[in-house]
Amino acid sequence: MHNNAPEQSQLGKASSYVDHYDASLLFPIPRQTKRNEIGVTGRPVFFGADLWTAFEVSWLNTKGKPHVAIVHFTVPAESTHIVESKSFKLYLNSFNNTRFDSADQVRERLRADISAAIWAGSAVQASAGVKLLMPEQFDAEPVHELDGLSLDRLDVECTRYQPAPELLSVNTEEAPVTETLVSHLLKSNCLVTGQPDWGSVQITYSGHQIDQEGLLQYIVSFRNHNEFHEQCVERIFMDIWTRCKPTQLTVYARYTRRGGLDINPWRTSAPGALPPNVRTARQ
Repeated sequence: MHNNAPEQSQLGKASSYVDHYDASLLFPIPRQTKRNEIGVTGRPVFFGADLWTAFEVSWLNTKGKPHVAIVHFTVPAESTHIVESKSFKLYLNSFNNTRFDSADQVRERLRADISAAIWAGSAVQASAGVKLLMPEQFDAEPVHELDGLSLDRLDVECTRYQPAPELLSVNTEEAPVTETLVSHLLKSNCLVTGQPDWGSVQITYSGHQIDQEGLLQYIVSFRNHNEFHEQCVERIFMDIWTRCKPTQLTVYARYTRRGGLDINPWRTSAPGALPPNVRTARQ
């Protein structure tokens, strides 16, 4: 069982780039440590996945000629561990001077290694999804902003820059609603290095109407908060779930890429189809 702490990873440290395949570079971090902080101690009330996109993937064919690809990864939220992103980058770079027989062999190697990492060496209960796109498919990759009513249109005063769930409230006097709200003002910081993480967030819910000004102020309150992407989205989900008590809730964030990787966590109260892994203009 891996109990890797984030500060033990390669984050914020000088790293030598290994250019021959090495799966041991992947650094799993337990999900449960941070889930304990937000009151998720048993089976989570949410389902979901982390949708990763890798834009810098390359390997050699049997003749030594390089190939490049974009890869979409789907990491199930029920996995016991996340993969620390810099270790993911170092791992992907280890393919650079390694020969493979085919793109299919690369995809299967990626699936096996990531699946093993997110379960930290224990039995794999749900494999990571891997979709590998070759250059002839690049032109079909769309760019689209998250759909929904923009909270950013609101002219609000913001004074809180650490998560402040007390800003969340609902109107219990009107009929329940179903709506989708979006903000591009989500910003948090890396848990270890403090580097800024920029994101957009989409919140879809059914229930008493959430006060939009308070919700926007709450999203902005993450601005100086140090936490990984997956942890921030689960914190947002649990704060809204606990404070606003919707009957259904989905929180989906798309963060800008760093080191050729973007991470897009999706959490929902009811199992359903994954959102399409479509990048936004900032990604």
